[in-house]
Amino acid sequence: MSSDPQEITPDQFGIEDASFRAAGGESGLRRLVADFYEIMSTAPRARRLYAMHRDDLEVATDKLARFLCGWLGGPSQYREKYGPIRLPMAHAHLPVTGEDRDTWLWCMEQALERQPYTESFRRYLLRALSIPSERIVAVCEHMRGAGQGRSA
Repeated sequence: MSSDPQEITPDQFGIEDASFRAAGGESGLRRLVADFYEIMSTAPRARRLYAMHRDDLEVATDKLARFLCGWLGGPSQYREKYGPIRLPMAHAHLPVTGEDRDTWLWCMEQALERQPYTESFRRYLLRALSIPSERIVAVCEHMRGAGQGRSA
């Protein structure tokens, strides 16, 4: 496989560390995540979503960058610092809705546009990220539903 991120072909995404390399490795992912949270913190449509993150933005930034490193085939940095990844359950305490998911993906799409990634990798990554984001919404909605009807 090529070491130049621009030479990684779409059929290689998701295989070994090809996606990690296409993203520019750890430094590329940290730039992506910094842009993502900058967009989230300034875009009026992301106000509600940002409110869920702003108290721990430094930790949220580190967690997302570390998660993406391992998820895209690079080093398992999240596990090394924070333990096992339980993405949906880590968000279960939040009131995440389908609209929040769409806003999160919109912020990520805007951040991806700022990166020197190929268009095919941008599309691949956004499509791939929609899967865990769907699962997060499902778990959060289930947790909200499970909380209804309970007596205090």
